Amino acid sequence: MRRILTTLPATEVTELTKEETGRGTGLDFEAEVIVYNCDCHTYRQVIELFCRHIPGMRPSKAFELAWRIDHQGRASVYQGSQRSANEIAGKLAAGGLRVEVR
Repeated sequence: MRRILTTLPATEVTELTKEETGRGTGLDFEAEVIVYNCDCHTYRQVIELFCRHIPGMRPSKAFELAWRIDHQGRASVYQGSQRSANEIAGKLAAGGLRVEVR
């Protein structure tokens, strides 16, 4: 019987660290804008407001968020800096939407 020697490759252990940039939440954003259902706007109105005031918003994503708001009562529509969240929430509220910044 032949003896076969096997050697395992050397392993290196590295420590992983998680960078936290939020306000002690462990999230990578400072604030988020929540929009609540109010039964006073059409999908078209909500989609137009989202596309006009939320950076990078596409009509397909805006429709998905409007549907979620309509069927689940609310949705997070923006996550980012506190300043941007406040500005976006102000514009959406001026359009008649019920909003909250968290």
